[in-house]
Amino acid sequence: MSFVALGFLRKDVSRQRQRWDEAQLRHVARSLGYDLSRTITFSQLTRDPMRQLLDTVVRFDADAVVVPSVDHFTDHIVPAALIEITDVITVAPEHIYTQSTTTELSRRATG
Repeated sequence: MSFVALGFLRKDVSRQRQRWDEAQLRHVARSLGYDLSRTITFSQLTRDPMRQLLDTVVRFDADAVVVPSVDHFTDHIVPAALIEITDVITVAPEHIYTQSTTTELSRRATG
């Protein structure tokens, strides 16, 4: 069984490291057993990048989104709306955000 992942990065964050970041996305996805279908690349000029990413995740029925770091998200925070529909894997530091871990973190913060 193959699990589908999408890569995600922002050109304005990666800059000259973009090729390196893309290679790291492929490597981490493969090492975790995902088939990286494609990498979605946005710039600071992209209109509503999170909506576009969410729509792409749904369209591909992606099991995960692999991103170089949380720096590629607005305010350096993994969006809750994204975690609600798929796992999010950061390369550096390597971490997997899932709906269950987010729920547990929320319980700890409020309890």
